[in-house]
Amino acid sequence: MNANRNPSFGILLIDDEPPFLRSLSIALERGAGFNHIYRCEDSRDAMEIIEQEPIGLVLLDLTMPHLSGEELLQKIVQEHPEVGVIIVSGLNQLETAVQCIRLGAYDYFVKTTEEDRLIKGICRAVHMQEMRQENQEMRKRFLSDTLERPDVFANIITQNKGMRSVFQYLESVSNSSQPVLICGESGVGKEQIAQAIHTLSNRSGNLISVNVAGLDDNVFADTLFGHSKGAFTGADKARSGMIEQATNGTLFLDEIGDLSLTSQVKLLRLLQEGEYYPLGSDRPKRIRARVIVATHQNLEKKLKTGEFRKDLYYRLRIHQVEIPSLRHRKDDIPLLLEYFLTEASAELGKNKPTIPKELVPLLANYSFPGNIRELKALAYDAISQHQSKILSMEVFRRVIDPSKQIDIADADKTTLFKSDQPLPTLQEVGDLLIEAAMDRAQGNQSLASRLLGISQPALSKRLKKKLNEPL
Repeated sequence: MNANRNPSFGILLIDDEPPFLRSLSIALERGAGFNHIYRCEDSRDAMEIIEQEPIGLVLLDLTMPHLSGEELLQKIVQEHPEVGVIIVSGLNQLETAVQCIRLGAYDYFVKTTEEDRLIKGICRAVHMQEMRQENQEMRKRFLSDTLERPDVFANIITQNKGMRSVFQYLESVSNSSQPVLICGESGVGKEQIAQAIHTLSNRSGNLISVNVAGLDDNVFADTLFGHSKGAFTGADKARSGMIEQATNGTLFLDEIGDLSLTSQVKLLRLLQEGEYYPLGSDRPKRIRARVIVATHQNLEKKLKTGEFRKDLYYRLRIHQVEIPSLRHRKDDIPLLLEYFLTEASAELGKNKPTIPKELVPLLANYSFPGNIRELKALAYDAISQHQSKILSMEVFRRVIDPSKQIDIADADKTTLFKSDQPLPTLQEVGDLLIEAAMDRAQGNQSLASRLLGISQPALSKRLKKKLNEPL
């Protein structure tokens, strides 16, 4: 059965027959995993319940004393248009069903219809309600350009507008029970995004993370599903899997693009059926955790080559977020550099050095294939080697432009001036330095003056003097 996980809103059952209310409640709880079930036997009490409780979906009988289902349907649609209504009636009449749909009902089911079809219809309605709520939330946040919980993203260092849009989207889908697919290159911070989604969802359970890259099919199944005692050689006691450990929380599967086709089938069944079997057990368990997956790979390309299942891909991408690479958020480089240098200095017990003004422009021209993780590594390496008040740029230059670096093994063989020629005067050395700085700064006097460590007026004066000198 295609079962949804527990939605963020409640489901209200309205019927004057207590046995039917009880049986439908049990079917929704056991068959679909819905926990927020409310029951109402007197239709006159329904509107008060809707006003006081977080009701998102109503299952409504038509034939009831005091206030008929049709009258109540019109009241709900008029006063609470955000609440979905499904008619569950004993009347199998096409004309009545059409009239209810015209009045605003989402769907119409007959009580004698098989239970499985009814549960599936309710699951579809729950999914539609979640989508509607998320669309409303996204529209509200993007139009107002606000974050309701900026504290959740405090550990993600950014001032980039693209990242802010990502945060707004995450807030919009935080209460959904559907999976989230996080895409982005290695090192962009997908783990932090998963943590933010978990925190936003306000789930009582833990965030359980599993890197599935390199796991063979048996290890993958045992890691996720667990096993019973005696399931295989060496299984001397039962072990709960990661799914069970993530109960009422979030299960985060990293590097999902590396999963084998066999393991992809197992994951698809888990998401579709909402239940799983621990290895060696014939008793199913229901998943009660939200699933988040992440990958640095292009899944659409893997679909074309047959390396990733289409049905699993479309199941996972109900909510999808793309984390921009560092080269696409260069406005974050100064913030991140400052943060990592401060962090590294404290961790290594050193005084934080002054950042050279030319370092940020240098980094802005680098593609950062390793993204934020690479910038952090460079910052730590630079701090570990620095000895003066101003941070050396050697570590950064070595990575950004290796061709201009001197081989350390040959450093003792390198001389500035040939031994068979006279040494230049100080004036000539100064002119050479100015030429090199202007060349490196591509004629920009402001940047060249910073490279030389002199004021721009002083540099301009030296350049004018040099131009006026006779040939």
